[in-house]
Amino acid sequence: MRVPLEWLHDYCAPPEDARALAERLAMTGTEVERVEGHGVGEAERFVVGRVLEASPHPDADRLSVCVVDVGEGEPAQIVCGAPNVAAGQTVAVARPGAVMPDGTKLRAAKLRGLESQGMILAEDELAIGIEHDGIMVLADGDSDLRPGAPLADVLPLATDVLVLEITPNRPDCLAIYGVAREAHAATGAPLKPPPWAEDPGVPGPVTDASIEVLCPDLCPRFTARVFENVTVGPSPPWLKARLMAAGQRPISNVVDITNYVMLLTGQPLHAFDLDRVAGSELVVRRARDGEAVETLDGQTRILDEEMVVIDDAEGPTSIAGVMGGARSEVASDTTRVLMEAANWNGPNVHRTSLELGLRSEASSRFEKGLQPEQAMDAQAVATQLMIELVGATVEPGTIDIGGPGPPPVTIRLRDARVAGLLGAPVPRERSAEILRALEFAVADADDGLEVTVPYFRRADVTREADLIEEVARLDGLDKLPATLPSRHGAAGRLTPRQRLRRRAADALTAQGVDETVGWSFVAPEVADRLRLPQNDDRRKAVELENPMSADQSQLRTMLLGSLLDATQYNRARGAGTVRLFEQGAVYVGAEFTAARPLPREPHHLGALLLGAVRPPTWRDPSPREADFFAAKGALTAVLGTLRVPFTVEAASEPFLHPGRSAAVLVDGQRIGWLGEIHPLAASAWDLNDVVAGFELDLDAVPDPGVPAYEDVAGFPEVREDLAVIVPDGVAAAEVLAVVRRAAGRLLAAAEVFDVYRDPERVGAGNVSLALRLAFRGPDRTLTDEEVAERRDAISRALEGELGGTIRAA
Repeated sequence: MRVPLEWLHDYCAPPEDARALAERLAMTGTEVERVEGHGVGEAERFVVGRVLEASPHPDADRLSVCVVDVGEGEPAQIVCGAPNVAAGQTVAVARPGAVMPDGTKLRAAKLRGLESQGMILAEDELAIGIEHDGIMVLADGDSDLRPGAPLADVLPLATDVLVLEITPNRPDCLAIYGVAREAHAATGAPLKPPPWAEDPGVPGPVTDASIEVLCPDLCPRFTARVFENVTVGPSPPWLKARLMAAGQRPISNVVDITNYVMLLTGQPLHAFDLDRVAGSELVVRRARDGEAVETLDGQTRILDEEMVVIDDAEGPTSIAGVMGGARSEVASDTTRVLMEAANWNGPNVHRTSLELGLRSEASSRFEKGLQPEQAMDAQAVATQLMIELVGATVEPGTIDIGGPGPPPVTIRLRDARVAGLLGAPVPRERSAEILRALEFAVADADDGLEVTVPYFRRADVTREADLIEEVARLDGLDKLPATLPSRHGAAGRLTPRQRLRRRAADALTAQGVDETVGWSFVAPEVADRLRLPQNDDRRKAVELENPMSADQSQLRTMLLGSLLDATQYNRARGAGTVRLFEQGAVYVGAEFTAARPLPREPHHLGALLLGAVRPPTWRDPSPREADFFAAKGALTAVLGTLRVPFTVEAASEPFLHPGRSAAVLVDGQRIGWLGEIHPLAASAWDLNDVVAGFELDLDAVPDPGVPAYEDVAGFPEVREDLAVIVPDGVAAAEVLAVVRRAAGRLLAAAEVFDVYRDPERVGAGNVSLALRLAFRGPDRTLTDEEVAERRDAISRALEGELGGTIRAA
């Protein structure tokens, strides 16, 4: 939802600037994604001009040389390419130094040899419309507009725009007036009466049109009015400018009014050309399976019996709540308009929109659950504008089927419950002040307040806890003390499993890996992008019955897709090094039974590394890139912190690089994977560098229990280095396991510190591993003979079990 401040200030004008207001709204629950500028810069360089002369350019057929009075003594010479420029016109002029909407700074220039001291502007050059074929004429002949007057006094040239991310439970904020109400409650700035407070229309029967609703469960309310003497034409510049700033494309005055009213009130409307409605009668009904309708975008849509259509005597003319039809749309020759404002079943509109792959501003509002009363709010505003801007005459009467709506609900708000739920008391007077600002009706009660919910919050505020939330978010959640909820017999501590998850996350954070939180929903094609075969259980994702979009129609079976999304997002924005981890539930088991009605939700931990393993320094300006071993180091940090011994063994996964992948095992059980992402899988996310990582099932990691400690040894250790030659296919882990078994309890530590290959020195097909061993006795200093005995035992074991030998110095 885009909210131009210039428009918002018509109803509530907080003293804060755009960014301060954005922060205040965000802190009270209305998320502001960003603040954008719309329109021109350096507004003082845009002025009203009057064309004194307009003559053809001597060297260009399509250019005119204009002498323009811009209120600065000597008129300015401006070369103009518009075909409609003429002497006597009052026009919009940009002077040198003006900053255009695209950021270009206008300078004096020569066009075909003649100097041009500015620009005579078209609508699109001011971002207040889309017309570019000709200049914008403010007036012809004599005009009260003084040359040189600031153009900002005549046209809305620039405004800041709040881009809001509205949650599905707040469709009332998909309206300029709804946001103004929130700004009033959040800042205390005065709120003007709603624009629908005065309605020029009247109730009663309508003689020129009739409506029949055959599915009242899917159309709770249908309202319509008839307008005569309609003249379709362009909208005034101020209306075009507001639509452009709000992200809507101006079309014609009648269509623009429907979009303007929708943005202002939150209620979509549709204008029918009444002369093109066959039989002057509309019927609201369920569609027939296979029925077709051509929508306003020129596409033919095939419907099913769960969808709702509005039809006339010749068949369907609109898809209810989604988009109007082409057959009865308003055209340049329209003289009579039937203005419809109806209320539709939200889940049904959502399903229809998904099935047809057709989303519109109307469907995005209806699917969130608008209320029947809003239909007449929109009718009142549309009637005002049709009279004022189109010169139309509203015919007596209003078609109103199904209104006005359910009776209002009153909820008791108890002072004790407010204090108990929030952990701190809120004065009753303050609670009443907040709720009244949000247009709740409030009356005193013995133990608190009696609160009547306004119709536009009916679906969101249904119980006492919802009222408490309203009070808390506007009084200031930052004021609330940090307390634990009151629960009988409950202790305020983490469970062992929660502590394990926290320690795992802390270990990765200590390694410089940042946590990300992704969606639990994924697109069906993620499995294909990960190269998972058709018979892989990880493809059997849980399908959502009512997804938010086709791209979020399944529950994830692993974290890798979400991590690749986040890695791609960061890399596309210039991050050379990306180190991310995520932990959360995955959902396993797409086939439900009575014994297992829900999928399993194991808790996974995953990490991805891309780019340099450490920051560059003057000693090491090009650090090594992350690879399999960097990911293994991060994995070791995690499981080492959890005090869980683990091993890795070669294993393949379709999404991992062959030969650079492994399975992670604890107590012989596989708990995850480790390796570099397959180049084909990485390229599906536009990642062309090496990406390495791992993913673990944390629920399968055993609880380490209470750690056991040993006394610090009081006797020195004996250290020896051995070079062991083994066949190239023997893993270093196998070598270390044999060494530890053969050396017995006197071996305190063993590690591989070097790998060497040379066919001449160690033989073809062999590898030399350099081992560093430490021997220590618990109760004595070891002798050379004891260490030699252990070394001989290691040599025999290596030869007997692995075919290895101790390499001579």
